[in-house]
Amino acid sequence: MRGPLGAVIGRYPSSDGQSEVGGIIKHNRKCRDMVALIFFIGFWIGMIVNISFAYNRGNPLRLTYGLDYKGNVCGDKHANPNLRELDLRYFLNPNQVYEAGTKNSQFKLANARTICLMDCPIPSEDSLNWVCDYPEGDIRISMDDWIDRNYDYFEFLTPDMRNTSLQLQGPCYPVIFPSVNVYWSCQYIARASNMSLRHWHEMAGVNINEDIIIDKSIHRSINSRSAALKRYVADIGKAWPVLIVCGGIVPLFLSVFWLLMIRHFVAGMTWITVFLFNFLIISVTMFYYLKAGWIGHDAISPIIGESDPYYHVSGREEYHIRAVAVLMTVIMIIAILSSIAIIRRILMATSVLKVAAKVIGEVQALITFPIIPYVILAIFYMFWFSAALHMFSSGQILQNDCSSNCCAYDLVSKRVNCDRCCGYSLHYSPHVALAVLFHLFGCYWATQFVIACSSTVIAGSVASYYWAHGETSQEIPFLPVFASMKRLMRYSLGSVALGSLLVSLVESVRYILESIRRKLKVANTTPEGWPSKVKFYSSRCCFTCIQSTIRSVNRNAYIMIAITGKGFFKASAIATGLIMNNILRIGRVNVIGDVILFLGKLCVSLSSAVFAFLMLDTHKYRSAHNKISSPLFPVLVCWWLGYVVATLFFAVVEMSIDTIILSFCQDSEEHQGNAQYAPPLLIETLNDQNEMQRLTHGSS
Repeated sequence: MRGPLGAVIGRYPSSDGQSEVGGIIKHNRKCRDMVALIFFIGFWIGMIVNISFAYNRGNPLRLTYGLDYKGNVCGDKHANPNLRELDLRYFLNPNQVYEAGTKNSQFKLANARTICLMDCPIPSEDSLNWVCDYPEGDIRISMDDWIDRNYDYFEFLTPDMRNTSLQLQGPCYPVIFPSVNVYWSCQYIARASNMSLRHWHEMAGVNINEDIIIDKSIHRSINSRSAALKRYVADIGKAWPVLIVCGGIVPLFLSVFWLLMIRHFVAGMTWITVFLFNFLIISVTMFYYLKAGWIGHDAISPIIGESDPYYHVSGREEYHIRAVAVLMTVIMIIAILSSIAIIRRILMATSVLKVAAKVIGEVQALITFPIIPYVILAIFYMFWFSAALHMFSSGQILQNDCSSNCCAYDLVSKRVNCDRCCGYSLHYSPHVALAVLFHLFGCYWATQFVIACSSTVIAGSVASYYWAHGETSQEIPFLPVFASMKRLMRYSLGSVALGSLLVSLVESVRYILESIRRKLKVANTTPEGWPSKVKFYSSRCCFTCIQSTIRSVNRNAYIMIAITGKGFFKASAIATGLIMNNILRIGRVNVIGDVILFLGKLCVSLSSAVFAFLMLDTHKYRSAHNKISSPLFPVLVCWWLGYVVATLFFAVVEMSIDTIILSFCQDSEEHQGNAQYAPPLLIETLNDQNEMQRLTHGSS
């Protein structure tokens, strides 16, 4: 049997057996789980190498803008020629666009001749406009002059150049179709200008295909899954001020305000939290309905800048935000019904939170301590997001291998060139995907590690309060939080690294299995027959239970690590034993309290999402270069960041309750069922809980 921990977490009796000497929670400690700490350090060396690779190879401009026929990224001032402010990709040859959209065509749109422009060209109403290739060779005008001439130097062409231009081989191409800026690519509108066509035919130009295909060909390329994913990642880079304000500053102030309200107004905060949660989840759902276009006239649009009011185009982002709106509707209904179900239990949560409020009042440094891990995570996230943008764009720009008919006039060689006329594409090697997964896992592990360190420090501070009879004592350091931090840094970093690694691995495996399940569902290869379905869904349920159990065990393990200084697995065994031995006694003491805390975290994160919607709805993010393709990703990231920040601060209350309860259980075991160190408020609360449970069971 496990022996008493009094020599570790209590006080040592002196030699005369009367007075007590010695410190609190600082005996019999040594460094634990050093292998996990070494592995953690090695992992971060790998993260640094991975990030260096990303900064060396990546260019975030690739996530937003397209490539020209030379392989340059539109808008890149370091390209040849200088493409600063020329950030729109334009397809010069309309027949190539048409051919790429026909069925069974060997020609790919990626091989069509494209250049970078400042504005999408439109046909003239009384003449024929031209868009000519970048000026070079015998065309001795500067790029600025070329832009000022609206990309037209047809009058400077030799007879041979004019003839090849009429054959749609350049260097100049007619503007027959109007085009609109769709996600930084000029998409043709299948509505040819009759006047421009007439001038073209009068000049004996080749036949130009007119069909709805020309409308869909470019749009299909723009709306591919990979293109949409790149735009989503690019949205994070464009909306970085929103992430700082709504993902960092707003949840910081809301979390601190919530803690202060719990400290001074605990009786009313449970009711306020429940009602505020329902209001916020309804608000977020309504915002998604607005952006989906189901309410009002503020739906997201893939068109950037002004466009023909009669021309409508929908993007993949619009379908995604509609799907999220439906999902939020389901979540909203479940959340409201669940809130109604727990109204009868709110008084139970209030009595539990009173204990935490008492602790916060006595150990006041606990309210401000989470600012330290908050600052650490804030700095980490800034570097991590920057590296992620470079990593997602760290593929290689390579010329396509094609045998298509894409001949074009070369101004340098002064002839039509059919060699190496294939276009360029961004190619990702398998190691880029592995680097991205490694980077994502590193973010999750680092987040869990910082949260675990914060929880352990809080647990150590609260345990000091408990084992001093719930009173401030001279034997407790003036700042018990910093004493607990010192013990963590000196002895327990390895144990915390091991616990956070276990949570990260389980979450990663769950995500992989869920991805496989979705792919099987899309491929219609889900299990058939009730035995297979039972096994399939039972395995999902079991894995979810394992995940929840590990999270709970980890939290209790951090408490025992802070109290006893044991290794992770030993601390987990001690915590589990205490809970199992006292399961009937403590029952559902803190279950409803945990529910209220969870709703409080959601209130902070939902508030972050609402503020993000409001900021993204301003003119800055709805026009010009800062326009985002969809508010979906920035809002979700702000939601997640808000939840992480709330978790850091709410851990003060959460860990206070759990630490007090575990300390109470250990205290009772060491003193034959009568806790000697328990504060009076805790004993009163536990008695109230038992009475309330009896009344609840009796009424039901």
